[in-house]
Amino acid sequence: MEMNEVLDKLPAHLLSLVIEQPYNEYTNRDHAVWRYVMRQNVKFLSKVAHGSYVDGLKKTGISIDYIPHMYGMNRILKEIGWAAVAVDGFIPPSAFMEFQAYRVLVIAADIRPVDQIEYTPAPDIIHEAAGHAPIIADDEYSEYLRLFGKIGSKAFSSARDYELYEAVRHLSILKADPYSRKAEIEAAEKHLDYIASSMGESSEMAMIRNLHWWTVEYGLIGYLRKPKIYGAGLLSSIGESFNCLKDHVKKIPYNIDASTYNFDITTQQPQLFVTPSFQHLTDVLNEFSESMALCAGGINAVNKAVSSRNTACMQLDSGLEISGTFDDCIIEGNEVVYLRTNSSTALSYKNKELPGHGKIFHKDGFGTPVGLLEGTDKPLHLLSDDDLEDIGIVESRNALLKFNSGVVVSGIYQTRRRVEGKILVLTFNNCTVYFKGQVLFKPEWGRFDMATGSKVISGYSGPADPLAFGLKYEKPKETTHKIVHTESDIQLYGLYKIIRDIRETNADAPNNSIEHVAIKNGTLLNEFWNDIIVNYPKEWLIMLELLEIVIAYEQHTALSNEILHQLNHLRDSDNNLTKLITDGLDLVLKTKGMVRSL
Repeated sequence: MEMNEVLDKLPAHLLSLVIEQPYNEYTNRDHAVWRYVMRQNVKFLSKVAHGSYVDGLKKTGISIDYIPHMYGMNRILKEIGWAAVAVDGFIPPSAFMEFQAYRVLVIAADIRPVDQIEYTPAPDIIHEAAGHAPIIADDEYSEYLRLFGKIGSKAFSSARDYELYEAVRHLSILKADPYSRKAEIEAAEKHLDYIASSMGESSEMAMIRNLHWWTVEYGLIGYLRKPKIYGAGLLSSIGESFNCLKDHVKKIPYNIDASTYNFDITTQQPQLFVTPSFQHLTDVLNEFSESMALCAGGINAVNKAVSSRNTACMQLDSGLEISGTFDDCIIEGNEVVYLRTNSSTALSYKNKELPGHGKIFHKDGFGTPVGLLEGTDKPLHLLSDDDLEDIGIVESRNALLKFNSGVVVSGIYQTRRRVEGKILVLTFNNCTVYFKGQVLFKPEWGRFDMATGSKVISGYSGPADPLAFGLKYEKPKETTHKIVHTESDIQLYGLYKIIRDIRETNADAPNNSIEHVAIKNGTLLNEFWNDIIVNYPKEWLIMLELLEIVIAYEQHTALSNEILHQLNHLRDSDNNLTKLITDGLDLVLKTKGMVRSL
């Protein structure tokens, strides 16, 4: 992967999800699929997409004729402060969000098969590169994406969210593989339905993922009765971009209620949300964030951290950040009394691990009281050294700390960790901590490091210092299926290449090239067509590509008639191809002043 200034800022735990773009594995039919979709997009979306779309294609280095190479995209994207990386299909939502926070587009490297050219249930390079990339050229929308990633990556997931992610990923992989058995797909759909129906109360991640879906992926903008398209899922789906503006798709004014609307990623959407402006998106996002543990803190944050059963961070009003897996915390009424983790834990300040307080030292977990001491309104972290002595906290002497909550800490005071004038940690030896007769810490457990803080002001998913904590995203257990091409497929791709070469070289090809001979000699072009009609009679896309070449040389009227006849036959006999072929013929024929049917 070729790095640039934007990619250089990516943390190590995200780089593990990045793959090399398998550019040489794209077939010539893959490039034809890209070209068909992009030509249709430019033709249709220039009228119905947000005004930044067409200009954005140019600004972000998106080619109409070829699948873009990540190297080329990154050279151009860096000019607008973004970058792109290739990944294998769906990645965990929190990772996707964090990439976005770093202004990095995550691009699924695969491309949809021709039978899913209108809509694909799996992320692919058309969706990511042709859908997401152009709109980020708009400064206001670009900042919304970055902010969404920053906030979304901190959202708490439930214990079942990851199961849902794996079920969606598995189904999308099967549906994107043309050789998947029907029984496999049905079993995966049944499993997904079971998980989705038993999720319980929606997590923060589930709700913010809904907001992401109804804006970044499937958003409309402007007037309710005549909106424009800006969502990547719509911009990359030539089928749904056409259907979504019709009356049967309900249009709803976008607001925070969209967070409660779930979605089915494997089908077209029955309703869409319309925002009046990109600024409104940011306003709704900020409104939602106020309800998140990230901003609210308190028992809300602690309960969500415990429910996630995963690494989380609790930030105290002292600024100290506690990162670990929280469990068995004590809450009395509306107050957090005692925080406790059951895994390796790290203490940090301003997202930097405190020396001597990493996972190695706190390998068995961590516990600390939260609150004010009896008889004082001044939080512990704001006390001076003289204040400490006044309440009996003197080095090498026994100290007794009684909290308003009822927690009692009794031990020999050793030292304190003060940062920027604030006490973050008080350390005791031979210490006992108890609460209402329950022993929370025993002397034989070793040194007791007590965090100072009167309340939890923030909580979020993941550790405060990912690098020091050793955060890693494991590569997905199931990888996207690599299609094994048959000998017949390989021969077909060779025919696509010939057409592509003819289009590129045009009449300037050397006299001894096959392409030039084919252009000048109608017999060879007829033989080429015969190969297609005999061996690939339903391969409509290559027929369109060939028709475009033949029409460029008007002497081949008979051959163009034959191709048109077969395309019309396919169009009329298969409803799935009707719009695809009609739209393709519009592009090929209208520039020549011809009609579709002869």
